[in-house]
Amino acid sequence: MSNRLKQSALMIVLAAAAFTGVAHAQDKVVKVDGSSTVAPISEAVAEEFQAANRGAKVVVGTSGTGGGFKKFVRGEIDVADASRPIKKEEMDECAKNGIEFIELPIAFDALTVVVNKSNTWATTMTTEELKKLWEPGAQGKITKWSQVRDGWPDADIKLYGAGTDSGTFEYFTEAIVEKAKSSRGDYTASEDDNVLVKGVEGDKNALGYFGMAYYEQHKDKLTAVKIDWVKDGTSKTGGAMEPTVANVVGAKYNPLSRPLFIYVNKKAAESKPEVKAFVDFYLAHAPEMVAEAKYVPFSSETYSVVKTRWNKMQTGTVFEGKGAVGLKLDDVLKRESK
Repeated sequence: MSNRLKQSALMIVLAAAAFTGVAHAQDKVVKVDGSSTVAPISEAVAEEFQAANRGAKVVVGTSGTGGGFKKFVRGEIDVADASRPIKKEEMDECAKNGIEFIELPIAFDALTVVVNKSNTWATTMTTEELKKLWEPGAQGKITKWSQVRDGWPDADIKLYGAGTDSGTFEYFTEAIVEKAKSSRGDYTASEDDNVLVKGVEGDKNALGYFGMAYYEQHKDKLTAVKIDWVKDGTSKTGGAMEPTVANVVGAKYNPLSRPLFIYVNKKAAESKPEVKAFVDFYLAHAPEMVAEAKYVPFSSETYSVVKTRWNKMQTGTVFEGKGAVGLKLDDVLKRESK
């Protein structure tokens, strides 16, 4: 058992109460898969849940948001980690296969653009410059730093980004290129953010993007680029902003702040006590688990709304099968699920 749980008798009591009748079931496994961005949170929760409940087993995979949803809509996993809301076609597959789902936002992420620590020029960028670099028309044409901004080195850029099955890929392209999945293809792509981290760490002229937690774990070797959200030549954020907790909470780090989710198979939650217990534990300890994973927790009021959705087993999505760029989560959660 971890030191944190040893210091918190209340946490153990809550976990034990939630897990009644399951603790000795060695063959009971909670299956989680999906976003590599959300994985550090789910892995931290799984570790503490298993430590507090002898016999519990949680398996967390990282096949990407799209890959996780492919398994989720077929009923192959209990919980899908997602770095974007569920899409219309995924909702249709759930309906086709008789799967009802419960949508639970669990944290904020600051999608972080990074460069190598030796890069001293690209410490700030506008969204217009990022679009110029990442839009489909840039492939094979925008290949040097000097083409992005006058005065930058005449050196080849090495790009690293999320794979096409990743919710991070969809969110980044929608926020920056202004069309989901619209991107140049001549970059090193991976659903494993650790691959992207290592790529940028090893190349002075590299640039990449991934979730905030992976930057925080490697910030001694990476520099987070400050982002200025520029639209039609005008800054919408009042200047370049860092991906910090304060800027995410204050809605200043836009358009790259985003909510992260878990989606729960309702039938699994109702028929498998270990799934219900795991999600109960997840939401009860979300603030500390999210912070430990280097993401941004919601306010207590927002978590209260999310817990109410879970306790009511409220199925469906409040995002209407669309993206979450520029939306305020509290406003969205007031909608009726569909």
